[in-house]
Amino acid sequence: MGKVSLTIDGTKVEGREGATVLETAQDAGIYIPNLCGDPDLEPYGGCRLCLVEIENVDGLPASCTTPVAEGMVVRTEARRVNEVRRHVVELLLSDHPDNCLTCPKNQHCELQRIAAYVGIDQQRFKKLERPALIDSSNPFFVRDSSKCILCGKCVRVCDEVQGVAALEVFNDGPSSKIVTVDDRPIVESVCESCGQCVAKCPTGALMPKDFRWPAKEVKTICPYCGVGCGIYLAVRGNEVVGIRGDLESPVSKGSLCVKGQFGFEFINHPERLTSPLIRRNGKLSEATWDEALGFIAGRLAEYKGDKVAVISSAKCTNEENYLIQKFARAVLATNNIDHCARLCHAPTVAGLAQSFGSGAMTNSIDEISGAACILAIGTNTTATHPVIGLKIKKAVRDGAKLIVANPREIDLCRIGHLWLRHRPGSDVALLMGMMRVIIDAGLADSSFIEERCENFDAFKQSLEPFDLDFVERVTAVPAEQVAEAARLYATNKPATILYAMGITQHTHGTDNVLATANLAMLTGNIGKPSTGVNPLRGQNNVQGACDMGALPNVYTGYQRVDDPKVEEKFETAWQCSLNTSPGLTLTEIFQAAYEKKVKALYLVGENPMLSDPEATHIDEALKKLEFLVVQDVFLSETAQLAHVVLPAATFAEKDGIFTNTERRVQRVRRALEPKGDSKPDWWITCQIAKRLGGQGFDFEHPSQIMAEIAELTPSYGGISYERLDDGGLQWPCPTKEHPGTPILHTEQFTRGKGRFLPLEYKPSLEQTDNDYPLILTTERSLYHFHTGTVTRRVKGLNVLKGEELVEMNPVDAKALGIADGQRVKVVSRRGEVTARVKITPVSPPGVISMTFHFAESPTNILTNPAVDPIAKIPELKVCAVRVEKAPPVED
Repeated sequence: MGKVSLTIDGTKVEGREGATVLETAQDAGIYIPNLCGDPDLEPYGGCRLCLVEIENVDGLPASCTTPVAEGMVVRTEARRVNEVRRHVVELLLSDHPDNCLTCPKNQHCELQRIAAYVGIDQQRFKKLERPALIDSSNPFFVRDSSKCILCGKCVRVCDEVQGVAALEVFNDGPSSKIVTVDDRPIVESVCESCGQCVAKCPTGALMPKDFRWPAKEVKTICPYCGVGCGIYLAVRGNEVVGIRGDLESPVSKGSLCVKGQFGFEFINHPERLTSPLIRRNGKLSEATWDEALGFIAGRLAEYKGDKVAVISSAKCTNEENYLIQKFARAVLATNNIDHCARLCHAPTVAGLAQSFGSGAMTNSIDEISGAACILAIGTNTTATHPVIGLKIKKAVRDGAKLIVANPREIDLCRIGHLWLRHRPGSDVALLMGMMRVIIDAGLADSSFIEERCENFDAFKQSLEPFDLDFVERVTAVPAEQVAEAARLYATNKPATILYAMGITQHTHGTDNVLATANLAMLTGNIGKPSTGVNPLRGQNNVQGACDMGALPNVYTGYQRVDDPKVEEKFETAWQCSLNTSPGLTLTEIFQAAYEKKVKALYLVGENPMLSDPEATHIDEALKKLEFLVVQDVFLSETAQLAHVVLPAATFAEKDGIFTNTERRVQRVRRALEPKGDSKPDWWITCQIAKRLGGQGFDFEHPSQIMAEIAELTPSYGGISYERLDDGGLQWPCPTKEHPGTPILHTEQFTRGKGRFLPLEYKPSLEQTDNDYPLILTTERSLYHFHTGTVTRRVKGLNVLKGEELVEMNPVDAKALGIADGQRVKVVSRRGEVTARVKITPVSPPGVISMTFHFAESPTNILTNPAVDPIAKIPELKVCAVRVEKAPPVED
């Protein structure tokens, strides 16, 4: 984009071609008053405060809607400009409350600032009394219409950026106001409580509830999903009192979801664990750290090798995951180390490593908005990764074709060009059918296949059974829709594939992932901007936990434990002998505990009592352990079974690093002192290791741990704390001079040539029958996270979603005689739970849906523990059930 030279207030400046006068002035550090302008929003020209005088231009144009031109001469402080500006401000103040000293926006109000700037010291116009219509229905913020200046920012950000359109301007002139549909309380609207309207509001019309100004702000990373949004923690005393989005974050650019914006109450929650607990006489009671650590070391010394296992955490930092797997291998002499990636993206690691050589997102989040076609399969992105959902919405606004493949009518279907409603578990048939169409129509990228790929002929032969008649029978998607999807994806480039656990959580999850890789290679949509295969990781550091070797078969950077050269490297670094046999996976660990083969378990930051399939079996397995140590922030359902519970610090109370879903390594910064006697996880693990005689655990700060990681991990070799201050780095980053890698496989695949894998359709292992005629599929709510350990302790999130709901199609509800809101019993071959029904067409006939956030209705009692033979992930997305009316609850 070219440059334009112009003069503003006598100063020669350079602006971007196509930029507005306002943007150019701001870039040059020249202040022009405005209330409706915002870099995230389309120019509006509504407030009439950014008027300027331009030579040879009639009138006073709004600088926010006027593009710069070569040689333009602009005056922002001309007499007539200031007269108009002052008049506009006086009119705004005429019906605006004058209680500035008691307004929570005092000294941070843009209207107040502009009034001072234009020199208003008294009110000329008669004061109009506007009724204060207060809407406090939302649990997180308050709307005060008397302070609204009708700048439209809230309406525009909700529409243009969020794509929700919960607000609109109603009426004209003096009677104009901002309303929801039918002027209902905002909590009854389609508002998602993301807080972006609050962040954009220039006055006190939209303010957080219980607002307090902070003493300081600390830049860090959101602790929820894998997007890795940048945030600032507002701190007062030793308490987080608010959060705002980091406008400079390359990931989120200031946007946040409801959890990231408002879900911080858990940090200072009174139920936080604040001292170690030891089970005595059947009850957990407080103990000192010295007592607890000594007890743990004494007991764990009895169980080494195959008798012990360790479960790490995707919520912990990279440094902590590194130390936990080092502790397991170097001190406990076991490779029985795993974490929750086994339940979400193990097929991603297994599948993409086979096809490409690297099991991670190939492209960057920001590139999604530049795609010409997006295939979103098995991902409810706006609920599980909301800020990535914004990138999809932007792409669609800019003309991209969106193909949504999902059994449920998720939010993305509203804006999608094509919705493929396939049966749960039929993903391979759908994708193979699309690829058969692409080849038959001559739409494959033959030059890319020839130059960059191998094993194509075997793959092509495996497509023969997938004619459109077969695909339609298996998937229930009309043949013409499959063909249309194939043509859209193949002919609109660049095209990108996004997927999540709707692809992975199957007994054929690895095949599903391989199918996405095949599709990308077939069309040449890999190794280029806005293309690729992009798995959306579920937790804040599940990518980092995998990178750090919290897996049974690899060390850091996916270096195999059974590779003699790798073994020698780590034995030299850690000064110990290491086991070269891959250990047990997460699902195998619990089975081994049930069989009393694993006798002791050190479990950090996970809650398998709610997160793992067939939870009754998990309960039985945990109770058979001779020794269970749980390290967590709260006394979770799993921690309640422990022999020792160790109180861990939250993300806000420690330094470290998270790696997000796009492989971006980012700094987490301590804002608070740990609550009570809780400690950072890295410190706790080091103390246990040292008491067991472990060498190499004498760290004083996480930066020292990161230095050791860099020495041993080629993909992290160039990463240090010092280099992460400017938005992070994407691995691989092998040297200190390397800029990081936004796009993988640009010139060649990590494994050399991309490998096509032949596939066949395999039905889900659990099928319906007369006793269990419905399919249960699991999902996540926008308002909660994982097992609810932290989000259930945020009052406002419980207001927005306070209980489990069984989402059921009206056809099924009518057949069963079930009414909306009625309590039902959901029964599978493994157990039963009760919850209320929500009747909705979002679920297709024959399929019900539940989350796993609520301990009161533990959905995973029902789910199937059968696993993918390669990735060992359970089949959480397909479970045969029946639904019955539940007896009324007694008062």
